[in-house]
Amino acid sequence: MTVHRVRAVVRPAFNVMAHGSVRRAVELARLAESLGYERGWVYDEGLAASDVYVTLTAIAAATESLTVGPGITNPYTRHAGVTAAAIASLDELSGGRAFMGIGAGGSLTLDPLAIPPKRPLTAVRETIDACRRLFLGDTVSVEGAHVRLSEASLLNVRAGTEIWLAGRGPRMLELGGAACDGVLVDFIYKPHLGAAVDRIRAAGRAAGNDPRIAYSTMLVTDDDDMAAIKPHLTYRLVDSPAEVQEAIGLSDADAARIRAALADGLEAAAEHVRDEWALAFVIAGTPRECSRQLQSLAERHGIESFVVPLLDDEPAEKLLHSGARIIEMIKNKLNMS
Repeated sequence: MTVHRVRAVVRPAFNVMAHGSVRRAVELARLAESLGYERGWVYDEGLAASDVYVTLTAIAAATESLTVGPGITNPYTRHAGVTAAAIASLDELSGGRAFMGIGAGGSLTLDPLAIPPKRPLTAVRETIDACRRLFLGDTVSVEGAHVRLSEASLLNVRAGTEIWLAGRGPRMLELGGAACDGVLVDFIYKPHLGAAVDRIRAAGRAAGNDPRIAYSTMLVTDDDDMAAIKPHLTYRLVDSPAEVQEAIGLSDADAARIRAALADGLEAAAEHVRDEWALAFVIAGTPRECSRQLQSLAERHGIESFVVPLLDDEPAEKLLHSGARIIEMIKNKLNMS
């Protein structure tokens, strides 16, 4: 594993799940901007949340400096050309503050729409390539396995529009390293973070690319934070590779119990999640301890941005304030050194 050991100025970002109203997402985005957050992602979760592009447009119109984009969209629910047009329109409205976040999508998004995620690596790769060419202002014709375009072009495009990928699988991470401006590593088993970043950077070097790295997980500073994250670790735990489940002591019976409880909702399944399993995926401790952990990870792995996940409405303000405080502690320590 490569150790970077650089002075890490961690840039604050957030990813909001618009479960409630669009207005609520806008309130949180404006608060985040006032606290110094630089990038705002919005989960694209289909029917489980407000429409991602309506929400992003409202946030862009209500803020002045936030870079905004889907965190993440997928190649299945919209045609690649429609996604590129939405990002280009958002970029024009926001004065050049839009980016595109892409990934394979998950069951929360695709299952209610009865969309099977066929050949996800191919679908994501073809979408990235098509959108990149459209953002460059090219007239694009593609006859791919997933993406098809015929003499397609966009209005109001900006060649510098960034494309970020979010993923966990090794080949998806390599695709991000080779083809994208940045890669978001989200809720990964912490001992695997270094290997994931090394894989991204190796793929980037082979392709002549230098992707930026963002990292997202929950900052757990008290029992309320732990309780808030457990529902969202349920599906992540049962979908984790066998070696991760073994390393954290999650037995087949434990996983089966969580999976069965998911039929009754995330909260019901969360009752079966132990603290020690959650701690393997989050940054936990006092705010100062969290700042030290985050700074260490950023320095070791060259992480540019930390993304605070706002998965539920109730603790969102607290999480934004906590994230801003922890990142400010890192800045202050760097300034003193």
